Amino acid sequence: MGFTALSLKGRALRLLSQREHSRAELQRKLRPHVQEGEDLEAVLDDLQAKDFISEARVVESVLHRRAGRLGASRIRQELQAKGLGAEAVQQAVVQLQGSELERAREVWRRKFGEPAADPQTRAKHMRFLLVRGFSGDVVRRAVLGADESDEG
Repeated sequence: MGFTALSLKGRALRLLSQREHSRAELQRKLRPHVQEGEDLEAVLDDLQAKDFISEARVVESVLHRRAGRLGASRIRQELQAKGLGAEAVQQAVVQLQGSELERAREVWRRKFGEPAADPQTRAKHMRFLLVRGFSGDVVRRAVLGADESDEG
């Protein structure tokens, strides 16, 4: 039948063709496939030197995919889980904080559309946004602001 087993580099390139991956993610995903005589670190060093692995692109990709639905604290967790450097994560969070209230209002509007009729429903709306990683202050302003001015 021929060879069907992919080399480490082939596996890494297949993963990178699907979406951006951090070095730590690739390390975790490829480690089980290392054969005797293969050097995972050398493969990753080579891909990083050729700019196939880019921390900045991973951050940009996560922000592009997730910022419309999640708050800064959830995105911070995702970036940290990808093994990105603390400075890159912090810069991304700072970048998000300027639009946090607008994004929370938009997520709320898409989900609920109209102000809560009673305190229980308002609490449900607030929990929804909190679980998505928006800060308590932003959630309060987004949900209570919706009660005050529906045409904003």
